[in-house]
Amino acid sequence: MTRWSWGRRAAVFGGAALVVGVSAASAVPAVFDGRTDLPVENVPVELVAYDGCGAALDGLRTAAAPHVGVYGLGNKGYLFAEGDVQSADARQAAPTAEKEYSTTNVHEAGVDEPDLVKTDGTRVVTVVDGKLRVVDAASRKLTGTLDLPAGFASQLLVHGDRALVLAGSTMVLERGIVDPGFAPEQGSTITLVDLKEPKVIGSLTVDGSYLDARQIGDVVRVVVHSGPRLPWVYPDGTRSEAEALIRNREIAATAPIEAWLPKYELTEQGKKSTGTLVACERVSHPETHSGTSMLSVLTFDFPGDLGTGDAVSILADGDTVYATDKSLYVADDHHLVPNQNRPSGVTAVHQFDISQPGPPKHVASGQVAGSPLNQYSLSEHDGHLRIATTAFNAAGIPEQPPASQSAVSVLKKDGATLKEVGKIDGLGIGERIYSVRFVGPVGYVVTFRQTDPLYTLDLSDPTKPRKVGELKITGYSAYLHPAGDGKLIGVGQEANEQGRVQGTQVSLFDVSNPADPKKVAGHHLPGGYSEVEFDPHAFLSWKDLVVVPVVTYPSREKPVAAPSSGVLVLRLQGSTFSELGTVRQQSAADYDGVRRAFVVGDELWTASTAGLQVTKLDGLSQQAWIPFT
Repeated sequence: MTRWSWGRRAAVFGGAALVVGVSAASAVPAVFDGRTDLPVENVPVELVAYDGCGAALDGLRTAAAPHVGVYGLGNKGYLFAEGDVQSADARQAAPTAEKEYSTTNVHEAGVDEPDLVKTDGTRVVTVVDGKLRVVDAASRKLTGTLDLPAGFASQLLVHGDRALVLAGSTMVLERGIVDPGFAPEQGSTITLVDLKEPKVIGSLTVDGSYLDARQIGDVVRVVVHSGPRLPWVYPDGTRSEAEALIRNREIAATAPIEAWLPKYELTEQGKKSTGTLVACERVSHPETHSGTSMLSVLTFDFPGDLGTGDAVSILADGDTVYATDKSLYVADDHHLVPNQNRPSGVTAVHQFDISQPGPPKHVASGQVAGSPLNQYSLSEHDGHLRIATTAFNAAGIPEQPPASQSAVSVLKKDGATLKEVGKIDGLGIGERIYSVRFVGPVGYVVTFRQTDPLYTLDLSDPTKPRKVGELKITGYSAYLHPAGDGKLIGVGQEANEQGRVQGTQVSLFDVSNPADPKKVAGHHLPGGYSEVEFDPHAFLSWKDLVVVPVVTYPSREKPVAAPSSGVLVLRLQGSTFSELGTVRQQSAADYDGVRRAFVVGDELWTASTAGLQVTKLDGLSQQAWIPFT
């Protein structure tokens, strides 16, 4: 999956509603001074569908014209690629008649998220290095391997005997010279697989970058992002910059509607079909937009036939997906202020109703100041949308108005507008958000620069959110996980007083009194780094165990000769951690790393690109090794 993330650490992937958060380019001031108390007008960003292809084409050409430059759309800062609450036991699925098993660590209960490994307690399905593999959990034998039509597949969802494999295009683009025309065949592929054999039932390739997907029951919604396919020209020695600019403007002004709308190629039952992914009448737009970016939401009945996804598209940008069983959010941090590499400072939010089968319907829009970190920055509770954001000043200069500070805004639907009804700001002045978690009416926000303030927020009155507690410690938590009984687990990095990180830190916070949060336990692994810091899918909480994949690098405390990887297994009892050990795979290369851990019955399974290993939970003795090569 191709992602560009500005203002993030990681550089890798009320009513029933779908909500899409995107940068409001028309509302972005030329200079944003970093204060989150600046008025962000609640100008409705209402979406309106085009009447037909003629109106769509006129609107797209007109909107895109101001953004066309010497390098097409590539010199305006737009980046394209062609082609709520769970307890510590929430990963535990309802037990089968035979064995209990853990499921993917997800943001909201009942809303599954794609990951590289899935299990139903009977079989284990993985997708790595372009291959899908099926393993029988009882015999611990590899029962099937399938080469996938898309080489970048790394995520899947499973329903009964079917799997939906998701793969996004990957392009390496130079900042400032970005053009979807460089790779006209790039796209994202959705593959439906029968796990019994296994075999491919159908494959759908669409223009653009796969962003993310969510599964609620037997419905899957997939979000992709695309840009127009236009044959830009460039200054190349035979053509000057002025000539390239004139020609590119002509290209944008005369391009047919087919150049703007994403295309698809569907292979099903041995037959191949192609066409336009979305009809012109199914494309919606705000009153003002750039005409350079499109989000499409595809809906699949799972595990039915694949089809083309019955797409609905909006002219917007975005890259972060969050969902409840009633809502889906895609929050934007792609957009940059023209000619400046910094966040725009405003995020627009579009809300769509998905309470009924079929495509979503737009119902309301709004906007907030600042940029969210990831999907955990958003939370829907009692009909309100809470969004934690960090805002930066124009140049990030400490001597100017605060270089950064963070806020939590509360929005509520009012007619066709998501209206801001409450806000708490001034969090982490000079810092930025490293993690967020909302637990019902309480919010937890971690900011960091040299020390780690953990803020506790009272959101019980949405119109008057307030900070009630603050804990300052060294290091930071990059992921927060509710542990029940007034406890919160944090996974991140320990750091010295100067803010220099010193290795993986698993912390336990007592937040039973929000006004007085306390760190009551911690486990430090010098030189350690965990994938949990940027991908919470890697985190496992199972009964009284906390399991975290780690890679350990040489450090002053542990001057090992080479990196080593495994999963750190901790037992949480009361307010203390005890280390049970680190499980390492017998044949996994250390640089590959153990990526995931999950439980089937009384066994701990670990997954890497090299294979699966089975370890006894009691004593951590190895039981089996299932190589992938």
